[in-house]
Amino acid sequence: MLRTLLPAFLAVFLVLAAPAQAPRSNTQPAGETAQTAPTPFETAQSLAAKGRLAQALAMLDALAAQTPEPAGVERLRGMIFYQKDQLGEAAKALAGAVSQDATDREAVEMLGVTLYRLGRPQDAIPLLEAADLAPVKEANLEPKYVLGLCYSDVKRYDDARRAFAAQYGFQPDSPESHLLAARLFLRRELVAEAAGEAGKALALNPTLPLAHQLLGEAALARGDLPAAIRELEAERTLNPLNGVLYDRLGDAYLRNGQWDEARQALDRAVLLEPSATGPYILLGETFLNLNQPIQALHYLDRAENMDPSNYITHNLLGKAYKATGQLAEANREFKTVVDIQRQNNPKPAGK
Repeated sequence: MLRTLLPAFLAVFLVLAAPAQAPRSNTQPAGETAQTAPTPFETAQSLAAKGRLAQALAMLDALAAQTPEPAGVERLRGMIFYQKDQLGEAAKALAGAVSQDATDREAVEMLGVTLYRLGRPQDAIPLLEAADLAPVKEANLEPKYVLGLCYSDVKRYDDARRAFAAQYGFQPDSPESHLLAARLFLRRELVAEAAGEAGKALALNPTLPLAHQLLGEAALARGDLPAAIRELEAERTLNPLNGVLYDRLGDAYLRNGQWDEARQALDRAVLLEPSATGPYILLGETFLNLNQPIQALHYLDRAENMDPSNYITHNLLGKAYKATGQLAEANREFKTVVDIQRQNNPKPAGK
């Protein structure tokens, strides 16, 4: 899941060298300067910076065929392939750059990131460790995050926590570092590990905000509703103005059949987080369970206006319209559900 997000999150900086100016000759008119022509590599750099990747790559391929190959060619080829999402070619070019110059930290870093995206975290770890231990050009901290993802993929969870903590400037064994690791583990559906880290955070600081909430979210993920409600109610005591908390607590009450408690929690979520669609959707479902479809329509219409592509909203709208006897509108909403699901999961060609 996260791998698809990495191209946007890990920006690639292409550093351009400015063409050197030749000194003015004694015979040159005053006010005029002569410039040396840019080298083919400098031209390729300039084209890449302007987004003309195919032209830049064609020039670099020609330079790569030379003996000896000019310095920097393989690194720039790798960067361009990475931007084009041609990860196999990017890894090959970046590996060539590293073999030519093992001190090229940008090439080492990007090779590690590329190998991670290719599903090779074990191979990426030593490269990212090396890049992480030395100053990285542009003060780029993203390799620490990718290193943490690699560690978590190979079940080195303590190392993952330390890498995440380094990115945020936390002490590696602090309550904050454990809570951060818990949040990132839960995002990757490592529910047991997330709960363990959140528990360690609370052991070190029993009043740490968001720790009980994370334990509640982990309990929700494994379907333990009493534990989820208990933890989320504990968080409410510590952090009573957290709108996300009330969304999660309302969800837990709703799943547990506590309709009135769900309504109250979700009303608070809407007041604190008016731009979030989740509480409106959950309120719509809650009012359907309370046999108040008109109220449900009020909140579901708001959710639909905020996010028309959410099929859950349309499905609940269909139920609400059906409950009020508006069958044409109900059928329209149910058809929209099918259309959205088909768009999100198109059938393979020929099927």
